[in-house]
Amino acid sequence: MNYTYMLRCKDGTLYTGWTTDLEKRVHAHNGGKGAKYTKSRTPVTLVYYEAFETKQEALRRESAIKKMSRSDKLKLIRENTAR
Repeated sequence: MNYTYMLRCKDGTLYTGWTTDLEKRVHAHNGGKGAKYTKSRTPVTLVYYEAFETKQEALRRESAIKKMSRSDKLKLIRENTAR
């Protein structure tokens, strides 16, 4: 599977990315090896993810989420946490 995910960083900011292994990727972020952006913002917490069959779908969704406003991202997180 391919995943698009969002992390909440310790400073409250949100980071969006994609991966084929969520657990490993979150661990990498928290180890300072995930992304330059999250390196100084650990610990990070996984707050949202979606699963896709193909890498292209996950990348497309990552791009769409990155274009959203912060309030729309928070709404997406809230709506999917409530389930």
